[in-house]
Amino acid sequence: MKDVIISITGTQTVENGDSVIELVTDGKYSYSENESLVIYDESSLTGMEGTKTTFKIEKDAVTLTREGSVNSQMMFQKGKKHFFLYDTPFGATTMGVDTQKLKTDMGEHGGKMDIVYSVDVDNIILGKNVFSIKVKEVQA
Repeated sequence: MKDVIISITGTQTVENGDSVIELVTDGKYSYSENESLVIYDESSLTGMEGTKTTFKIEKDAVTLTREGSVNSQMMFQKGKKHFFLYDTPFGATTMGVDTQKLKTDMGEHGGKMDIVYSVDVDNIILGKNVFSIKVKEVQA
């Protein structure tokens, strides 16, 4: 695992407007021909302090796993809808994620990925989301 700087811009569009979160944090990264892993700890800025986030990046899918104060596992696959359990201190619910765009360009020293998706509960769309994530190896 390599030390990296991770830059994340997350935009959520809902009925009453957009909210944007930008986060720059340190984390860990590993790369192989079959999959890459990006791992970091959430901060109070995201409202998920005490949660470890892992992105597993494969050829046509990205899996986002959160463990800690928030627990969930979301799979992003263009053109396919996946369901996941979203577990918080306030309770759990099953949600759907429908990925409209998935672009990954990861290499040995980091890379970039863009994910555009919508989240729903009982087929009621809660919002459209955009993740733009850059991973850059820390130079010694």
